[in-house]
Amino acid sequence: MFVKKPEDCEEFTASDGCRIRELLHGKNDPVDLPYSIALARVEAGGRTYRHRLDRTEVYFILSGRGRLHAESEARELELGQAAIIPPGSAQWIENTGAEELRFLALVSPPWSEEGDERLE
Repeated sequence: MFVKKPEDCEEFTASDGCRIRELLHGKNDPVDLPYSIALARVEAGGRTYRHRLDRTEVYFILSGRGRLHAESEARELELGQAAIIPPGSAQWIENTGAEELRFLALVSPPWSEEGDERLE
């Protein structure tokens, strides 16, 4: 068994401008998983940069509200909702609420900086 707390993960800014703590990732942890899981956050009134991942990504909203844009589609997301973003989709999320937007980002195969392209 492997257990890890978000506080034990160093926070960094991803290429899309989102604040990230990698909870489970084979490059950091003694796990062999076909995905990675990160805790992400966007400040109230903020948004990520438009970007594209070369892999599938799932967002699961933990707190706050946001508007997820993927290609020409946009959807409002709130606590408890999940969204799948297909690989290669131009995407960004904006915080539309008054509090910090926090979500889990599950990426399969595991996220890599090389597979994450900023488009603006």
